Amino acid sequence: MGTTSSPTHSPLPASVQAYQLYVEIEDVRPKVWRRFLVPTTIGLGLLHVTILWGTGWQGGHVHEFVFGDDHYGAKEPGLDFPEVIDEESVTLREALGTRKAFVYVYDFGDNWRHKVKVEKLVELDAPISHGVCIGGENACPPEDVGGAPGYEEFLEALADPDHSEHQHLKDWIGGSFNPAAFDVAEANQRLTPEVF
Repeated sequence: MGTTSSPTHSPLPASVQAYQLYVEIEDVRPKVWRRFLVPTTIGLGLLHVTILWGTGWQGGHVHEFVFGDDHYGAKEPGLDFPEVIDEESVTLREALGTRKAFVYVYDFGDNWRHKVKVEKLVELDAPISHGVCIGGENACPPEDVGGAPGYEEFLEALADPDHSEHQHLKDWIGGSFNPAAFDVAEANQRLTPEVF
């Protein structure tokens, strides 16, 4: 009763049916998108981790899913959003209902909104128990860069050595940043079951 631990995601039975999801961060150029296969049995808590790590975010910020008028998120001590339903008890299939799209929001300060489209239901040759990245383009923006407008300014400053913020942002990011960088194998390494 005295300690608080982060939510755990209990493994679900593997499924031979998967949703193919297309995820795109809104208002970001160059366009940042990922395509995932996730088991139809996936819970929203595990889906959050899949989108988070598969896109390239580091974590540590509040998130929510928006399915029409329904909002789902993690119930955390000290955070009280009465309109948010606890995501841990809900699967993607249950939250979707007949919908084919929803929104995933990460970091309420930077307000990274991800449009998620269910492209199709896939019958797999072998069952999966967690998300798999099957495609994507461009690097995930850095954390705490100021949302889509801040990311645009960040890229402009990095591209122009004469920009007043060029050196400061270069130091902040740790040297260089390639907005076109994306590696599907690296994304899947981040999605290995051990991270869950």
